[in-house]
Amino acid sequence: AKNRLHQALQSTFPEIENLFSSAKGKNYWQIVVRYPHCDLVRREDKKQLINWLMSLKGIAFKHALRTADKLIELAYQAYPVVSCSSIEVEQVQYYAHRLLNLSDQRENLIARMVKLAKSLPNHDLENLESIPGFAQTTAVRVLAELGDLRRFSNPNKINAFIGIDPGRYQSGEMDSNLSITKHGNAVARKLLYRAIGQIDNAAKTNPCHIADYYESKKLSSQT
Repeated sequence: AKNRLHQALQSTFPEIENLFSSAKGKNYWQIVVRYPHCDLVRREDKKQLINWLMSLKGIAFKHALRTADKLIELAYQAYPVVSCSSIEVEQVQYYAHRLLNLSDQRENLIARMVKLAKSLPNHDLENLESIPGFAQTTAVRVLAELGDLRRFSNPNKINAFIGIDPGRYQSGEMDSNLSITKHGNAVARKLLYRAIGQIDNAAKTNPCHIADYYESKKLSSQT
């Protein structure tokens, strides 16, 4: 849906994708639903625009004012290839609505997962959340993908399950290590890759031994 929304916006208001640091999120999609075409922004009274923006979650007056100014600026930079009454405008709204619905479904699913995880006897969710940089959503998703780590007898088996164990090349004359196999759980591998980035960022203000180990491994790989 994100790619389709991006494609549809190219005909109506491509500049709106520069409104925020990234063209995603509930507030962004709600703005796209209301202003799928640049002409709709040009016709809007600025005061009404600011008041509507303030109805969005987490947007106070100053933020709304800055957003309104930028949205108006982007609208006047735009050169749409279709009119406000075109089918492309309806497509933009459809895909933005679809992304909002998917976001709501994801939030509901995460809430159910958290409730289930909190009922587990070993407090695994709480243990993961205690890691600096691990938000509740990240923690519950990692727990869902990895399950109970106690079932693995050693760290190498965890690595193999995720697919970060090193590959090996063997021949009659050579026996060497290759890059990771990527044979394991691709979703878990992607989650942990992002999680390490979050831990590394959090370490700037909240250091932990995981971030220290990660930094030491990065340094050793460069030598």
